Amino acid sequence: MRYLLLKICFSAAAGLAAGAAHANEELIKMSQNPKDWVMPTGNYANHRYSQLKQITSENVAKLQVAWTFSTGVLRGHEGGPLVIGDVMYVHAPFPNTVFALDLNNDGKILWKYEPKQDPTVIPVMCCDTVNRGVAYADGMIFLHQADTTLVALDAKTGKIVWSVKNGDPSKGETGTSAPVVVKDKVLAGISGAEFGVRGHLTAYDMKTGKRVWRAYSTGPDNEMLVDPQRTTELGNAIGENSSLKTWEGDQWKIGGGSTWGWYSYDPELNLIYYGTANPSTWNPVQRPGDNKWSMTIFARDPDTGMAKWAYQMTPHDQWDYDGINEMILTDQNIGAKQRKMLVHFDRNGFGYTLDRETGELLVAEKYDPAVNWATKIDMEKNSKTYGRPLVDEKYAPGSKGENVNYTGVCPAALGTKDQQPASYSPETRLFYVPTNHVCMDYEPFRVSYTAGQPYVGATLSMYPPKGESHMGNFIAWDATKGKIVWSNPEPFSVWSGALSTAGGVVFYGTLEGYLKAVDAKTGKELYKFKTPSGIIGNVTAYEHKGKQYVAVLSGVGGWAGIGLAAGLTDPQAGLGAVGGYAALSNYTALGGTLTVFALPG
Repeated sequence: MRYLLLKICFSAAAGLAAGAAHANEELIKMSQNPKDWVMPTGNYANHRYSQLKQITSENVAKLQVAWTFSTGVLRGHEGGPLVIGDVMYVHAPFPNTVFALDLNNDGKILWKYEPKQDPTVIPVMCCDTVNRGVAYADGMIFLHQADTTLVALDAKTGKIVWSVKNGDPSKGETGTSAPVVVKDKVLAGISGAEFGVRGHLTAYDMKTGKRVWRAYSTGPDNEMLVDPQRTTELGNAIGENSSLKTWEGDQWKIGGGSTWGWYSYDPELNLIYYGTANPSTWNPVQRPGDNKWSMTIFARDPDTGMAKWAYQMTPHDQWDYDGINEMILTDQNIGAKQRKMLVHFDRNGFGYTLDRETGELLVAEKYDPAVNWATKIDMEKNSKTYGRPLVDEKYAPGSKGENVNYTGVCPAALGTKDQQPASYSPETRLFYVPTNHVCMDYEPFRVSYTAGQPYVGATLSMYPPKGESHMGNFIAWDATKGKIVWSNPEPFSVWSGALSTAGGVVFYGTLEGYLKAVDAKTGKELYKFKTPSGIIGNVTAYEHKGKQYVAVLSGVGGWAGIGLAAGLTDPQAGLGAVGGYAALSNYTALGGTLTVFALPG
């Protein structure tokens, strides 16, 4: 589909009409209004782009704080608010409070939903008690709670319309992802690969909450919703029991492959796209084989859940390089040919461009020069290793057995990019990517599985690449060539989501707490303001009463900020992040605030 209508989604009214016949018509219509922000991802294509251009590269330096709002929670604030008409919907980490704020009355609280959850869910949340946002459709707000309850709330009153349990926290299953509404279904993933869960994506009826289908990441074909002959990888049928053949015995039952990231949708192709996470355990010696279909991009039919194609980026993952990062859908020319592109910045440090209709691999290049665990992705179609990373065993934990410390591995387990979403601008045709610039030492050890207990089996430490001191970069990327256009270093990982705008400005936040604005073409810093706490949330833009606003949640936490968020001091705690980000406490403290910016006057 041509994602160019209103410079974001569709090519023309005809394209819209065709798409609307297949997608959620209300959401498509609402997403055409740049004054609102109706999906966590901005649109179905995951562009995180705003057509608003009142704020430009010429005047952004004049931004001022318009108003603020405290969530009352002191853990990591990922995600961002929705804006629908005169109401803003703001979410918080555990206990997953949701606020409806009146934009006509200084953010007055119209209603507040605060679920009563068992606090025993907190210890089984891997990397902070985060939540990545709520979804909207048909007069309802949808929230995926930490205890895996998926709840539909009346958008006007906050009253519960329906709720359903999506998982079992006693087994380590938790909810951290933002749901997405496609057609008449609400899609929700699951978190918990560090506890040996079996990942899945599930579709629920939007009206009733009744489960329609569930697609597991590992296991038998019928449970994964794959067709051995029709589901393909790199153009070839995956074959019967493709997952079972790549696990030893029944390991697939505790095989990980959780689905806690972002989901995108192409209405014309009627396909949803998402990634699966790391296999369990982190000790690769205990799980020989490719461990399919962890670390995989899936393209599925939202009506049935059946997979059209799959592509496993990191077979037999030895590094915890989850593949859950967002899939961004654009149409661009590659080699003088127009392509329906899917662009994915994987934790493993490679930026992938695929044909989203067929799953053909078009581009795969490093988006941080420090990446060393693999020399490249094999792009030779006649090669036996086509599409696979060419691994350097020096940096491959488990290649020399257990209880061996593998040093200088880049990137670290948190990847060159974690959940923090990139943005795409149809103006520049560039992708703006918040990244980590971090390496690690990794020592795998044998671990036993117990339901509801950590199933990790590795000790980590993290640090910047040798000879360097900064731990992050904010980059512009050309996905047709696989090239960095410009790169801005940051002292710490850039754990915030980006927003590009028609005003030629790109916004992002830093772990120290700065909201920054840079020139979309050059990367030149144009503005910064320090919010009350570190920013791991995603930047949102909206318009109200003729004025453009930019909003972001601050509240340090997430994996990078887990030391501050959870009060941890052991350098190896937080799966190695506490030691790596120890200096962060010199720059920021806990918080939970929405800060809204606007031009004066």
